[in-house]
Amino acid sequence: MAQETSHTNAKLSDLTEHEDLIPIMPMIYVAWSDGDLTSDEVRNIRARAAEQDWLSEEAKRRLARWLNPDDPPAPREMTQLLKWMREASGDMSTDERMSLADLGAHIARLEWGEEEEWLHEGEREALDALEDALGIAGEEACRNLLSPGQTRPKQPVAKPTPEFELERMTRVLDGPDRETWQQMRELLQRPEFEYLESPTIEEHRQQVLEWLDILADEGIGALSYPEDVGGEGDFRSFLTAFESLAMFDQSLVIKFGVQFGLFGGSIYFLGTERHHEEYLPSVGNLDLLGGFAMTEEGHGSNVRDIETVAEYDPRSDEFVITTPCDSARKIYIGNAARDGRMMSVFAQLYVDGESYGVHAFLVPVRDEEGNVLPDVRIEDGGQKMGLNGVDNGRIWFDEVRVPRDNMLDEHGRVEDDGTYTSSIPSDTKRFFTMLGTLVGGRVSIAAAATTALKSALTIATRYGESRRQFGPAGEPEQSIMDYRTHKRRLMPAIARAYALNFTLHHLKTRYIERDDEDQREVEALAAGMKAYATWTALDGVQTARECCGGQGYVSDNRICEIRRDIDVFATFEGDNTVLMLLVARGLLSKFQHQFQDERFFSIVRYVAKQAATAVKTLNPSLTRNTDPEHLRSAEFQLNAFQYRADDLLRSAAQRIQDRLQSDMTAFDAFNEVQDHLMSLAKAHIERTVMEQFQAAVESADDPAIANMLEDLRSLFAMERIHEDIGWYLESGYVEPPKSKAIRGQLNTLCDELRPQAVPLVDAFDIPANCLGAPIAQRLDEHAEQAAE
Repeated sequence: MAQETSHTNAKLSDLTEHEDLIPIMPMIYVAWSDGDLTSDEVRNIRARAAEQDWLSEEAKRRLARWLNPDDPPAPREMTQLLKWMREASGDMSTDERMSLADLGAHIARLEWGEEEEWLHEGEREALDALEDALGIAGEEACRNLLSPGQTRPKQPVAKPTPEFELERMTRVLDGPDRETWQQMRELLQRPEFEYLESPTIEEHRQQVLEWLDILADEGIGALSYPEDVGGEGDFRSFLTAFESLAMFDQSLVIKFGVQFGLFGGSIYFLGTERHHEEYLPSVGNLDLLGGFAMTEEGHGSNVRDIETVAEYDPRSDEFVITTPCDSARKIYIGNAARDGRMMSVFAQLYVDGESYGVHAFLVPVRDEEGNVLPDVRIEDGGQKMGLNGVDNGRIWFDEVRVPRDNMLDEHGRVEDDGTYTSSIPSDTKRFFTMLGTLVGGRVSIAAAATTALKSALTIATRYGESRRQFGPAGEPEQSIMDYRTHKRRLMPAIARAYALNFTLHHLKTRYIERDDEDQREVEALAAGMKAYATWTALDGVQTARECCGGQGYVSDNRICEIRRDIDVFATFEGDNTVLMLLVARGLLSKFQHQFQDERFFSIVRYVAKQAATAVKTLNPSLTRNTDPEHLRSAEFQLNAFQYRADDLLRSAAQRIQDRLQSDMTAFDAFNEVQDHLMSLAKAHIERTVMEQFQAAVESADDPAIANMLEDLRSLFAMERIHEDIGWYLESGYVEPPKSKAIRGQLNTLCDELRPQAVPLVDAFDIPANCLGAPIAQRLDEHAEQAAE
């Protein structure tokens, strides 16, 4: 055996000069070229070959030299073997379905000019058994073996043909806000709106300010303000303008929101007519830049306990604004570091030693030349993970005095005689009424996050269509959009973007038309949608980034910029987790209110209704139903979302009640079930999203649009149900066969919708200059080249 230690032993002639070995040659080559076989597996194949009675002893010795894991064939011998087999196979096409055993027999027949009958039945079975021992896909290996060289034929890249009219789908997505969307698309395509290449922080801030000035000149910032102060009184158009700006630079989106939404909005909602007349015209035209100074170092979500103090001084008829400690300094304040001249400062009001809770005050921080005023200290927040075009800063106040009229006193005021009055007697209600100013911001952030998601998905989907990688031997490389893992990542994300789009129409309408009766419900919906939309956007943008590989990490392609910029969307305007718990608390309060008088018949009716629902829903004929028509039906999907939301609400209420009855405090009881409450809030919001998606399907008057939206709704539903399939199995809502069928439908819907992936994102109608990503334009370039 000493001979087998040299590479000189494995020679091509060992195989070609012995007729018994020619049928085995394709398997020998694949055993080494596969690269995945271990030494033990190679030894196993050699041992199996040595057991073949139809091989002579000489053939076995030669074979042993080629299948020695301690001394593999030299690369040169492998290359010669491959060349010999390709030449010996004649003009065989790679399109023919053939196993390695078939190929070996075919070469042997051509080599000797004999018929296939030269192989006895037992010998052919032995060849098949050897191929099975390799544990590889023989037909695929055979195609690879016969493919000449590494050059693949090129396949022209063509843009997919929409199965629906693109403009009509865009109109459906724009909905009642079509006019504003079109206005903003045209505005953002002006040459002034061009991304800077690798700007410094200062350059980025200055550019964003210049863009903001253009928006102010066009009257966009003042859209929501009353007509008598230079606005149009159109809050819905203002929300849509904010939403559409997210097609472009996110720093502009946030600076726009800080200036016109938060600063101007606080004056509008918390101030009175005299504040409107004095300040809103200059806020709207950008003569007065300001900020919204609520968040403190020590208190973010817990606004009620902020520490900044506003003490009324009756001798001078002024408020004295003070930062009593470092934890009371205002942080993350937009427009503070550079541009802002005035802040809406939230502080604890004290009058004659009595505390009246949090109120807002207009406090100048810079003069007209931009110099920081005495007794005000401002620090630049510096570089952030994203949104570096926004000048965030930290602010301290050292007994800064402002006139009594600078208190935004729509809900509570200090009179001329120094007494505090309010039309809202309850401190708690007054506080939450004041916080209602944040609701519009939450609606806006949810909408902007959805637009950012659309941008990232458009870039990733268009790139995925044009990007070619791998494929069967001898065939063109495949579009990466055709791979199941790619479809499973991007297609559900596109469906989620559509779902959010239609739910935001509903949310904006509810917000604009709210009244005292449904105010709290709308606030909860806005809180939940802000959290759900921003989390969905973060997940979807990250998916888009990964789907673009290294190109997604290149700043010029913008996805990584979008990802960094929107990361904080999960935090400002209310931390997402806190907002979801707020939603759950509202649901529990409403649930409790139904039985607060503990009327016997009310409880009996509820229990009876729940029992009837359970009997109908958990019927084996439904829990086991795997029929595709059933799984794709709106009835099944809506019922599934409804059942989950209702069951989580009932069980959460029961768990809290059990703890309260065991003398646990309400705070501790709520704290112990927070994970449950998060699931409840998410289920409630997803049910709303599902309902609005179905409403969009039903309202579509174009059959092609309706069919496409119905498939997208089913994809959204299947993906969300599959995500929570553990809960549905535990609750008995579905049984294992149905769970598998849901997963199957998820894959099937991705396959069916995949040809329409590009048209679906093109319907978002995001201007090319706003996308700003070279990889998003390649599809158009390839299509033009193919047309030429």
